Amino acid sequence: MIVGATSAIAYETAKLFAQDGAELFLVGRNAEKLATISQDLGVRGAKAATTYTLDMNELDRHQELFDAALDQLGGLDALLISHGTLGDQEVSQQSVADTLHEFSTNALSVISLLTIVANHMEAQKRGCIAVISSVAGDRGRQGNYVYGAAKSAVSTFLGGLRTRLAKSGVDVVTVKPGFVDTPMTAHIKKNFLFASPTKVGLDTYQAMKKGTEVLYTPWFWRYIMFIVKSVPEPIFKKMKI
Repeated sequence: MIVGATSAIAYETAKLFAQDGAELFLVGRNAEKLATISQDLGVRGAKAATTYTLDMNELDRHQELFDAALDQLGGLDALLISHGTLGDQEVSQQSVADTLHEFSTNALSVISLLTIVANHMEAQKRGCIAVISSVAGDRGRQGNYVYGAAKSAVSTFLGGLRTRLAKSGVDVVTVKPGFVDTPMTAHIKKNFLFASPTKVGLDTYQAMKKGTEVLYTPWFWRYIMFIVKSVPEPIFKKMKI
């Protein structure tokens, strides 16, 4: 089951599972894009690639979504959550409604579905849950703290979930990409730190196969964020990042 299947990272990850002959259940907001991706994944070797159209902010439909996935797949071996938005920090600063909407999209909708899926996988005592979080959640920065706070909530939730489900044989993978060259970041000037969706998709696929706990992708972001988190607060407050 891939939620946010039209995102660039999810699509690249799905291609690799399709080559394995996996049966896929693709969730997204745009039915037309989902249909195109489904057809492509079928050509690439997917056993099936069923689509389901839903805005994940419709929290009251998450159980319906999950039930549909189980019915179509006959069970659930793995979940990848990759939906989200990179909102405008300045707009959020001036709008409570915008802030809460961004937090709902990037955190609450993820936590809602995770709660449902975690109970199922805990009962079946197997499975893999992977979520695309972000290095932005490692420390609040003035330039994107609404987005970062949402991702921090997701990463913390996943950490607790990982500990809880470990005894049941369920892997919980937190994926923390740095800058990725996707439509979401089209407005940002690119530099050498930007990775391709293909690279991040491959890393995500391999992490799900191995049951990696926390993946920084590309790898060097682990060390970049270690430095960022180590900067003393008085100095950090003066930095324009």
